[in-house]
Amino acid sequence: ILFSSGPYEKDDEEADAIYAALDKRMDERRKERRELREKEEIEKYRMERPKIQQQFSDLKRKLAEVSEEEWLSIPEVGDARNKRQRNPRHEKLTPVPDSFFSKHLQTGENHTSVDPLQGLGGLNTPYPGSMTPGLMTPGTGELDMRKIGQARNTLMDMRLSQVSDSVSGQTVVDPKGYLTDLNSMIPTHGGDISDIKKARLLLKSVRETNPHHPPAWIASARLEEVTGKLQVARNLIMKGTEMCPKSEDVWLEAARLQPGDTAKAVVAQAVRHLPGSVRIYIRAAELETDVRAKKRVLRKALENVSKSVRLWKTAVELEEPEDARIMLSRAVECCPTSVELWLALARLETYENARRVLNKARENIPTDRHIWITAAKLEEANGNTQMVDKIIDRAITSLHANGVEINREQWIQDAEECDKAGSVATCQAVIRAVIGIGIEEEDCKHTWMEDSESCVAHGALECARAIYAHALQMFPSKKSVWLRAAYFEKSHGTRESLEALLQRAVAHCPKAEVLWLMGAKSKWLAEDVPAARSILALAFQANPNSEEIWLAAVKLESENNEYERARRLLAKARSSVFMKSVKLEWVLGNIEAAQELCTEALKHYEDFPKLWMMRGQIEEQCENMDKAREAYNQGLKKCPHSGALWLLLSHLEERVGQLTRARAILEKARLKNPQSPELWLESVRLEFRAGLKNISNTLMAKALQECPNSGILWAEAVFLEARPQRKTKSVDALKKCEHDPHVLLAVAKYDSRRKITKAREWFLRTVKIEPDLGDAWALFYKFELQHGTEEQQEEVRKRCENAEPRHGELWCAESKHVLNWQLKTGEILTTVAGKIKNTF
Repeated sequence: ILFSSGPYEKDDEEADAIYAALDKRMDERRKERRELREKEEIEKYRMERPKIQQQFSDLKRKLAEVSEEEWLSIPEVGDARNKRQRNPRHEKLTPVPDSFFSKHLQTGENHTSVDPLQGLGGLNTPYPGSMTPGLMTPGTGELDMRKIGQARNTLMDMRLSQVSDSVSGQTVVDPKGYLTDLNSMIPTHGGDISDIKKARLLLKSVRETNPHHPPAWIASARLEEVTGKLQVARNLIMKGTEMCPKSEDVWLEAARLQPGDTAKAVVAQAVRHLPGSVRIYIRAAELETDVRAKKRVLRKALENVSKSVRLWKTAVELEEPEDARIMLSRAVECCPTSVELWLALARLETYENARRVLNKARENIPTDRHIWITAAKLEEANGNTQMVDKIIDRAITSLHANGVEINREQWIQDAEECDKAGSVATCQAVIRAVIGIGIEEEDCKHTWMEDSESCVAHGALECARAIYAHALQMFPSKKSVWLRAAYFEKSHGTRESLEALLQRAVAHCPKAEVLWLMGAKSKWLAEDVPAARSILALAFQANPNSEEIWLAAVKLESENNEYERARRLLAKARSSVFMKSVKLEWVLGNIEAAQELCTEALKHYEDFPKLWMMRGQIEEQCENMDKAREAYNQGLKKCPHSGALWLLLSHLEERVGQLTRARAILEKARLKNPQSPELWLESVRLEFRAGLKNISNTLMAKALQECPNSGILWAEAVFLEARPQRKTKSVDALKKCEHDPHVLLAVAKYDSRRKITKAREWFLRTVKIEPDLGDAWALFYKFELQHGTEEQQEEVRKRCENAEPRHGELWCAESKHVLNWQLKTGEILTTVAGKIKNTF
């Protein structure tokens, strides 16, 4: 009830639905128990207090045995009432005879009142109860029929005189509007005549008791005005001006009741008594019909009341732009704290003068945000968009310094107004400056999405676009934010803006299939088939096993009559299906079936490296090292650029103790794939595991020369250094790969030994930039297990389960192990964290 007058919006509807669902849920929790208890209580009550019908039910059954003769012999029930009730006296009602009426009509007697007894039937015989004091109390009164008739005749005469023509005497009654005009003659007061008399007496008493009380005179005048006695009202209010000459309200009421010229005289008299009253001067200007006269009155008023902002605004509105500018220059001198006057003057000045005006306004009013926003809009309007962000940032800093609280909602409303006024740069600058004020980090995403929806609902599209841009800058790896921004551009932007956004989106979220598909579809709808084909090709690289992308690519080629391309795509998809079939038999322990399927698949798809990898790994699991080596070597002949195959063969040789052969395999692999960071990293680690630290350092230096921007190499380089040099190396790594998750993870591991808080910040930054890196989540979880609370540990686990990571050296070693194929994300996280050495 308290907020029933407010608008009912979508969030109100959503809240009502949530509360209704909660009520329904709470009602259903103990519904069965409650109904059972109510049933038992009703049965108990009926056993203790049975109905009369139930008490006599056994007797009623015996009535069926009663014969007709016995039934007729039952005696009648006697009348136990007293005599008066049994024998009521019948009253006789006799109508008034016609002779009674004719006698009085002949005599011409006027009955000016009605006897209350006649209202009960007009009989001499009193009606029962009619003589009781209740009907004869003085409060009923007598109805004076003669006065009612006279009043009716008077009203009719007035009406006829109004509608008669003044020249010919002919009536000019409008038959259709006659009843409407009669309704307009009904008095507008809410009470009857007796109430008006009482009010008149009360107000008279107040006036006589306190003649210098202005509300009494005003109320008296309005009472008479309502009852139609306008002249009496005027006389009373003029008497009030004599008794209360210093009351502004009395003078204004007198001016309102008086006709035109008389009202002017009243206002002139009021000005003599109250030379400082702004309202009286405004009323005097309103009474003037000529613009020059209005200006004259207001200028005279400004001579007496130069500090009134209202007078200056009213006077400026009547002037021409040039005269208004001169008047506003004087106005800001007289009223230096009026923001509206400063802004109005700035709008009328030239660019340079407007800047000076706004600077003076900031000096006089350092706590108002509108001056800063107007300055930003001024710079934008004159092409200085680079100054807009600086002005808004300075505004926030200055207002903070002057103790002004930054109200985020008010600033967003100002941004929406800038958007609607066409000041896009100012709008975006305001959004960027205030969008994060007063919001907890965990609530940012949800709050910003609601803000953008609100801006769209208000028609402020540039505000919404700025909010999405800021959200994407803060959450670059959040697929949901990119998706919302893409849908916004699709609905309210252009095709070019949508495609530009999607291009950035897939760079940050390459695993988001829907973003790839939206980009390809946009190109296809624009009839740019090659571009759509290239987007889907990139999508294949990022999501090689995505069924939706495969089908979209096939659909694209088939609908554009590229049937051969469609066939090749489907053939390639069949190789993935073979791989899935082999893996299923492998994890289920059907080694022979897996080997047969793998052999069959390689007959058709011998250039598919994953099939060779699986064949070799199956042989390794069966301890058939020679067959595994043969499988890897055959695979490398068909797929020489598969780094994963080279690594598996190297691991096999190292496992059987052939270190020299493993080293030669990696050298050969680097020759085939010269800029592969993974191969360089394995070469470095091979030497380190062999105890040859100098050689591993030399190889690392060569690796960084070949791949200077590789995050995994820089991350490894940090821990190859001695402990005192690791800090310097981590700084170098951050300079080269500032946003690489492997480098950030290495810095987090380095700080985790001593700086717990700082290490936690690095871990958070890592999983925020790359939530798909399982190693980061595992190390973060291990860190919290040793240094965090249970709440922090559970939070890391939940965030990891929501992210569903699929990459990482340690992570893939467990997630892709044949024995762990049914483990969920949380279980894999615990397993990986358990195998990490206690280095924190």
